[in-house]
This record gives sequence, structure tokens and C-alpha cells, in this order.
Amino acid sequence: MRLAAATGLRALAATPVISNEVPVILNGQAGGRSTDAEALAAAFRDAGLEPRINTFGSGEEIRKLARRALKERPPVLVAAGGDGTLSAVADVVRGSGTALGVIPVGTLNHFAKDLGIPLDPAEAVRVIAAGRHIAVDVGEVNGRGFINNASLGLYPNIVRSRTRHQRRFGRSKRTAMLWATLEALHRSRLLDVRLEIEGRVHEFRTPFVFVGNNDYTLEGFNIGKRARLEEGILNVYATRCTSAAGLFGLALRALFGRLRQADDFMESSVGALRVASRRHKRLLVATDGELNALETPLEFRIRPRALQVLVP
Repeated sequence: MRLAAATGLRALAATPVISNEVPVILNGQAGGRSTDAEALAAAFRDAGLEPRINTFGSGEEIRKLARRALKERPPVLVAAGGDGTLSAVADVVRGSGTALGVIPVGTLNHFAKDLGIPLDPAEAVRVIAAGRHIAVDVGEVNGRGFINNASLGLYPNIVRSRTRHQRRFGRSKRTAMLWATLEALHRSRLLDVRLEIEGRVHEFRTPFVFVGNNDYTLEGFNIGKRARLEEGILNVYATRCTSAAGLFGLALRALFGRLRQADDFMESSVGALRVASRRHKRLLVATDGELNALETPLEFRIRPRALQVLVP
């Protein structure tokens, strides 16, 4: 079953009150470049806000800083970084009553783009100062939240290989991603999975399972975008295609708007999903680009409008 896509997001409040002091969690190296904390602080002050900026090291440190900041129950907690940083802070903030402020300084910035948040940090700060709230959904796998998507198989292998290329050869993130993609397509291992969707069971071998927080555009030149983030659904995508040539063919179908006509492509809109595997006690899962080895079965669910976000 597919739900019809529509445009627009529902606002919670047009002009909520924001405290003058705003906690900010900053990934100073997001997007492979250094983010100037002083320039960011100046942008906040120009907007009439006093930032309390905290920078972090490892991925888990993000969540520690977010939990510490959340103890003071601020109206807004700002995350400045890429999608991985935003996802980690959102995972802590969701359901708390504190809104997430977004300053996208990563490489791809999918979440910000889908919400129409400016990619210029100073403009993003002005959006936070204006303080318009909306509520968006959060996906969840084994209790771990994600704001964009979670995937198994091909993409986690690409991310792992990309990290190795960056560390070993000093390549940029984009260049490393290209090499990692070619490598993963050549050496891709198939997943033996059992998908339980709305009482139906699908057992097959596949190079990937992709679970999106709401519906993704899969065809044409807007591939990877979402029109809505509060439909209360997970969109599940997989294929029975097992060869690199077959995957390339699917990519061509997507480009020319014929992906959904492919017999070996599977898509479903659900509120919950279980992924099991007889061969694997753990599966590598990429949630918003961050890798985690999670115990099977994987329990996916949607948390409708669990996260408040400040948007234009």
C-alpha cells in the first residue's frame, strides 16, 4: 500500500518564545572542513541570541553533550553539523519538548534541504531566531532513531570503505565515496533476509534494504528528496537483483522514471517492519550515514511527529 504524497508541513506555532541563551552542539569538522566557532557565535549575537557552543570529538560524545544540555530543559537545542550530527542530537531531543535548531554544515545536508533550511550558517541562525516550529517523524531501529534513513547491505559497506579510503589515502569525502562505491559494487555480498511487513513474509537474497523516514523520490532528477516528513510512515525499498549490471540497470530505470515498473524492485509503505536473518546474529546498519552493528531481528518503527524542528 502506498500513501499519496502531498506538499507542505504543518506548523505548531508561528512565533514561539526562544530563550536568549541557546545551547549549540558543533561538529567543528563537518563536511571535511573546519567550522569557525567564533563566526558562528557572532551570527547568533547578530540575531539577538547568546550561544553556548560545545564542540565534540567522537560520535557518542555528541549524545553525551546533548543529554547534558537537555537537563536544563532549554526551549531549543541547536545542532551544527552534517546529517550524522543532526541525527544524533535529534535522537536525544525527540519527545522531550525541546525543539531542534539546525545549522547544516555537512557534505550533503539531506535533512535541512528537505525542510527548506538555508545552507548558509548565518541564514540558518536567523531561522532559529525566528522560531517557527513544526513536528516531524523520526524513524527507529532497535530503539535508535534516524531522521533520514537506515540501510543494510550495500550502503553500509560503502560507508565503511569510504572511511578506510579517507584515513588511509587522505582522500576527500566525495572522492572516497566514489572509490568506495566502485569497490562495494565489485565485492558486494548479498543479504539473506526475512522481511515481515504487515503480516506478510518475504524471504530473499538482496544487495540492500533501504528504510526511509517517509517517502523518498526515486525517479527523475529529484532522486533522494522527500516532500513530506510527517506522514507517519516508513518506506521500505529492496530488490531481488543480485548483480552489479542489474543494479546499474535499476539506476537507469530510476533516472528515466521507470523504476517502479521493474519486476525485481520492491517498495512498501508501513508503520513497522521486522528484518531477520538466519545467517547473521548482527547486521551492519547505516543510520543517517553512521554505522552500527545491531542484533537481529531488526525492529523498525515510525515515531509520528516525535521531533520539533525550527524551520523557515
